[in-house]
Amino acid sequence: MNGMLFGPRVVISVAVASIIAIVVIGNVHLVYVAMQSRPDCVGHLKEKGDEPGTFRAAKSAC
Repeated sequence: MNGMLFGPRVVISVAVASIIAIVVIGNVHLVYVAMQSRPDCVGHLKEKGDEPGTFRAAKSAC
């Protein structure tokens, strides 16, 4: 043996698997937070405004 505990393939494989696991866990966390956070209704215009730049909800959920 040349003193190496693991070969380069093992080290690269573990590194790639770790990166993939981190990305998957991060995405699962984002989906979980998105599903758990249900914000209350926010204030918005009910009628069409005359001023430019004023918008209203297409269909109010409240």
